[in-house]
Amino acid sequence: MEAWLRGRGHALACTRLHADDPLPDLGRVDWLVVMGGPMNIYEDAHYPWLAPERRFIREAIQAGKHVLGICLGAQLVADALGGKVRAGSQKEIGWFPVRRTEEAPRSPLSSPLPREFEAFHWHGDTFDLPAGAIRLAASEACANQGFAHGERVLGLQFHLEMTPGAAERLIEACADHLVDGPFIQKAEAMLSNPGRFENANRILAGILERFESAR
Repeated sequence: MEAWLRGRGHALACTRLHADDPLPDLGRVDWLVVMGGPMNIYEDAHYPWLAPERRFIREAIQAGKHVLGICLGAQLVADALGGKVRAGSQKEIGWFPVRRTEEAPRSPLSSPLPREFEAFHWHGDTFDLPAGAIRLAASEACANQGFAHGERVLGLQFHLEMTPGAAERLIEACADHLVDGPFIQKAEAMLSNPGRFENANRILAGILERFESAR
């Protein structure tokens, strides 16, 4: 996403909560993009920064900021809106089809989503849809793959931002996740088709453009 955002004239700052970076001044933030991680959102005892991060997300939503959550970030945003986060019925890791839901057109944020597309996944948890949210997408393994809450809050369980290099680093760092399972691909299968990354990135660009125009 960085190249797209900088290309549109946005200035970016990164907060590495795991490295004890302080949370930014909310008054200087237009967008809050909350990314993924290997932890679960309810592991506060092991990751003490999760509690202040949840509060910050809630404050950003209340302040009317544009808030985009991806993977763990989507779960944190759902939690901030009152949706329960829990273990999913299946772990989903690799490239699997995602379909747009019938209710998705009720949200203008859904317009860039094709009826069906391939997305990169790496998650075991899922979220219940927060009150007032519109479910945007689903997959065979996970019913809630995305949601919009108004026009300024968006959660995506899947990774359209993934690049081949980022996937390689993720596979190396989390190789122990690649066990046998109906929705867990082998590493070589995830990296075999560079065109998948390009297609996903194009869909993401459309989503970001639509999100940017939200009022």
